[in-house]
Order: sequence, then C-alpha cells, then structure tokens
Amino acid sequence: MGNLKLFFGVLAAVVMTIQGQFTIGLGRFDITGPSVEVPFMGYASMDQRGHGIHTRQFARTFIVQDAAGRRVVYVATDLAMISHAMRRDVLAQLQARFGNMYRYDNVMLSAQHTHGGPGGYHQYIMYDVTCLGFIRETYNPIVNGIVQSITIAHNSMFSGRVFLTETTVNDFGVNRSPKAYLLNPQVERNRFSGDIDRTMTQLRFVDNQGQVRGAFSWLAVHPVSMNNTNLFVSSDNLGLASILLEQERNANQLIGRGSFIGAFSTANSGDISPNINGPRCIGTGLYCDPIESSCPNQGDVCIAFGPGTTHIDSTRIIGTRIYNAASLLVRNGGGRELTGTVGFQNQFVEMSTQTGQWLNEATGRVESFRGCLSAFGMSFAAGTTDGPGGFDFTQGSTSGNPFWDAVRDFVAEPTPDDIACHAPKPILLNTGRTSRPFLWIPPIVPTQIITIGDAVIAGLPGEITTMGGRRLRTQLQAVGQAVGRNPHVIVTGMVNMYSSYIVTFEEYQMQRYEAASTAFGPHTLTIYIQQYSRLYQAILNNQVLTPGPLPLDQTADQLTFLLPVINDDSGSANFGAVVVQPRASYTRGQEVFARFVSGNPRNALMTESSYFFVERLELNGSWLPIASDANWETRFIWRRTSTIRGTSEIDFFWDIPNNVANGQYRIRHEGASRGPVTGVRSYTGITMMFAIG
Repeated sequence: MGNLKLFFGVLAAVVMTIQGQFTIGLGRFDITGPSVEVPFMGYASMDQRGHGIHTRQFARTFIVQDAAGRRVVYVATDLAMISHAMRRDVLAQLQARFGNMYRYDNVMLSAQHTHGGPGGYHQYIMYDVTCLGFIRETYNPIVNGIVQSITIAHNSMFSGRVFLTETTVNDFGVNRSPKAYLLNPQVERNRFSGDIDRTMTQLRFVDNQGQVRGAFSWLAVHPVSMNNTNLFVSSDNLGLASILLEQERNANQLIGRGSFIGAFSTANSGDISPNINGPRCIGTGLYCDPIESSCPNQGDVCIAFGPGTTHIDSTRIIGTRIYNAASLLVRNGGGRELTGTVGFQNQFVEMSTQTGQWLNEATGRVESFRGCLSAFGMSFAAGTTDGPGGFDFTQGSTSGNPFWDAVRDFVAEPTPDDIACHAPKPILLNTGRTSRPFLWIPPIVPTQIITIGDAVIAGLPGEITTMGGRRLRTQLQAVGQAVGRNPHVIVTGMVNMYSSYIVTFEEYQMQRYEAASTAFGPHTLTIYIQQYSRLYQAILNNQVLTPGPLPLDQTADQLTFLLPVINDDSGSANFGAVVVQPRASYTRGQEVFARFVSGNPRNALMTESSYFFVERLELNGSWLPIASDANWETRFIWRRTSTIRGTSEIDFFWDIPNNVANGQYRIRHEGASRGPVTGVRSYTGITMMFAIG
C-alpha cells in the first residue's frame, strides 16, 4: 500500500507539472490616440505635433493567478508615461465589470517611454502644459484600450507555466551622463560591469501543450531613437521590437492580430541613450563638453546620434537588435521556472514627509534624510543630448541665474528650507509651492511590487538611473535572501504614475539633467529603497500595508487648448478620391505612394483597425489585407490644404518588403469627415491595382 501511495503521489506531481503551476491570461489592444495636431509627450516641444502614423501604439497584458486564486496583472503600453488618473479610471471600469478582482494593489500599469505619441493625459501642469492641456481625445482611447487588453486576458485564461530567462544585449545603448555615474563609490562600481545594464530579462508564458503564448521582456534603454523632429506616431525602438517579435510568432497576421503577445518594457534606463554614436556639436562635429553638454561655438547645439544615417534608420537598427535578443530567448526555451504563489503590495506615499537613516559613503556615518517638496533645477531646462532644451541653459548647473531666479520667484519663491533641502540644486521651478491653476506635479506617488514565485517586479513612478536601479535591486535581493529566498528582481520605471527622475545621492551632486529632474531632492532614491524594502517584506510576511493617501483628483480643474474639428470639405471631389495613383508596377524594395482627398483623422481614430490597408488580390477574387498603418514599412502624412475651407489630403507610403509575394495589389484608405450639420461620416477610397513582381 505504501508503494502504491508513493506511485500515485509521484503521478500527481507529474500531472501538476504538465498542467502548469499557474493560470495565465494574455491580451492586447490598440490605444492609439489622435495622430495629427496634438503635441507629442516626451520632448516637451509644442512644435512636435503629430502629422500621421508610422507605427500604432498598443497595450499588452499578462495575468498570472496562483492555486489559491490570487492574481497579478501587468500591462505594458507603448506610451511615454502612465498617469494616476488613467490608472484610477482603468480600475473603475474593471471594477464595474468584475467587482473587486482588480485593484490598486494587484494591477501594475507600465509605459515603455516612447517620445513619439500624443500627450495630454496626466492632469498635472508640468506634464500637460506642452501638450495643449488635458486632451480627452488622447486619454479615452488609452483608458478604454487598457481596459480591453485586461478584459481580453481575463477572458482567455489557460493553465500554464512561467519561465524566467536572461541574455546579454550588445550595442543598444550608452550612458548619457557617464561623468555623473563616476561619482558613485568606486567600490560599488567595481561590483558591476560597465556604466549600463546590458541584461535583458524575459518572462515566457507556456501552455500545457508546450506552446509559447507570450513573452514580456525588460531592458534598460530609452525609446528616443526617434528624435524631437519626428512628427509620426511611433512606438520607437521597443515598439518595433514588439512588432517584429509578434510578426515572427503570428505568421501571416496583421500587426495587432494573432494569439502570441510580445511586450517590452524599460528598466533602469534613466541615464541610458540608444544613440550610441554619442553626442556631437552639430555645427562643427566636435565632441560636446562632458558635463555641460555645451559646444565651443555660441549657438551650436549638442545632440546625440544613433547608429543609422537617419533617426528612423537608427530606430530600425536598435529595435532589431533588441528583438533579436528577445527572439533568441523565446526560441531557446529553458530558464528558471517560477513556482509557488503570487504576491502584491501597493502603497501611496507623500514624498516630502518621508524620513529615515542612511549610510553616507563619503563620510562613513549614518545620517538622517528627508524628502523635499518638489522642485526642478536649472539643468532641467537644458534637456538631454537626446532632446536639447532651449535658451541658454546647460547641464551641470549648480548655481542660479538672476533673470531665471526672478522668473521662478514670480511663480513660486522657494523658502530657505526648500533651498537647503534641494542643495546643491539651484531651483528653477519650485513646483511643490504652487497649485495654480492646479498641482504641477504629484506630491503623492504610488509604490508597488508584484511577485510571481521568486520573480519580483518593482514598479517605480519615474525614470531611475543605472546605479539607482542596481542599488534598489541589490537591496531587495538582500531582503529576500535574509529569509531564505532567492529573488530575481526586475526594476522597471514609468509605472502607475510619472514623477520625473530618480538618481543616486552621488549623481545628484553634479546636477546633470537627470539630477535636476529628480523632483523630491537628493534622497529621492533613498526614500524609494526604504519604501520598496517595506513593500517586499510585507509580501514575504503575508502582511497588508495601509494604502496610504490617495492622490488628489484634479479632473474638474483641467484646461484644454486643443481646438475641435469643426468642418471638413472635399472640394470638387469626393472624400476618399485618389489624387495621385500608384504606378502600374513595382519591384521589391521600392516605395509605393498614393494621395487621397481626406477628412481630419481626428474624426475617427480607427482603433483596432487602420486608416490604410495594403491588399493583395487572391485567386478567388477577394482582397486580402497584408499590411496596415501599424506596419513599420508604412506611414502616412495628413495636411490641411486650406484651413479656411477645411480641405485636406493624406499621403500614404509603403516600402515594399523583400518577402512580399508577386501579384496584384491596391491601397484602401478608410477615413471619416465631419460637417457642422451632417456630423461624422465614414468614407472609403481605393486606388487602381498595381503589380509587384
């Protein structure tokens, strides 16, 4: 009998392994907002307004539930940042559908940080002012799309297994503030290889039949291969990596279709640039000053360049390298299987009230620390070498300027305590002392950890630098090891809210852009290390922390300066009429061009659809869509031809890939026009056929 029990016990264990350790759900949904007229979020330039689409933006979700019914949700979006308002409204919709299953503590929303998408979704002055205020046209598709992505994952749960793998990625990024990095203690720097993290971490989701259903990958890179001259909606290098991985696994499917979900998120990328050729003075080609990022010649500008001949080419090169690494991890399989339970903790903290003790490496003494009311330094206005600012600001500024000090004091004069708390930062914007017409940046931020077995995902509400992420990761590993666990810590930024940068105390002293943008003072990272240690300890001890104070709801205070679309006019033709037809024939590698009479693309966002389809004639006489406006090979540009009359045209471009089959093709344009009486009306335009072969 004993042997029989042992046999059935072993059999049960084998069956459990085959059936999987977790219940998993995966989902994806289009969140592309208005592609024209709305300023982009990221470079803070009102001149960078959308003129069309290069690639669409998506929300990709995984849900993991353990045997006890606890579940965690992670959403990776092709956005610049996440806002608290967005997270709040996503959860409100989810709770209306599913009750209290999805909450602040177990749902983590992340952004990969593209600088090529429409803005206006934060409800804080600092982050919406250059986007023409709060833009509902941007906000609603994001909120509704994230909800749909989670709902799709919720409705497609399957029994499966989760594996964690890693690989090294080369030639994807450089540290854009290497002099600041060198201020970190040498004994600490000696524990790591180089001044950037080159490790890609991937969670792979496998069903009971051994089929890989999804892969989510983290890498420390800024999606700023597309520079601030870009006028196309673009998910940048990480978005391209997603497109390529999903195209590989979802053969013969349009972008955004197919069961495999491949997502990418940023890690500790605050000081990492994908423009690996480094910063040069564009007028002379000389290297820039390594601290100020200034040029010898007055009026010259310091800008970092990528490996390509254009920023689009650089995006392709970097995105492809990232994709290749992720694809190899998926194909190789193996790795560390995650088993056991899932865990989660979320707590809101008011940063200026946080205090504690820290070890000052320079003095060797334990000292007190505190958070500050938010403020931004002079170097904040200088921008980065990926997107320089204006006026005469330079990075590395540790002294004030009489003119800008006067401007600052007119808005909100810092107190002596503010100046002492932020030192050596010379305060340019004292955001914590003003709420006119409403709060400039959030004083209360969310902190969150979710765990899957011994995988620990620490989501931070900002951009953390290389060494900042390493310190946090090291501390959380020590917390787990103290109780006999072997955690693998994934540090990811742009989660649940945006509150600018997080640098180490030592990096803060140089006041490069990242330090000047660290809003809560020199001990911002120290506060987060203390707080995330508390979160992880609570998970390990099965404790529930108090939720903390909720951020203020500022919805009623929002201002919008984007003019609505009032009227479209088609002139003497019909909407959708083809102004310029494609040529009769093309070969692979050539560019197809067509022009249509159009309405304003803001009239209909074509969510989960497209403004353009490339279609191939099939043997049965039907037309098969083979590409859309989400493809890397396509792009469109819209422009008003007469503002007074309201006429406009839209140009479509398709770079024919080398793997396209011979045959007859056409371009189909879908759009909508708006009239003051007729309202919004859909239309279709179709070109003549053209041959490829």
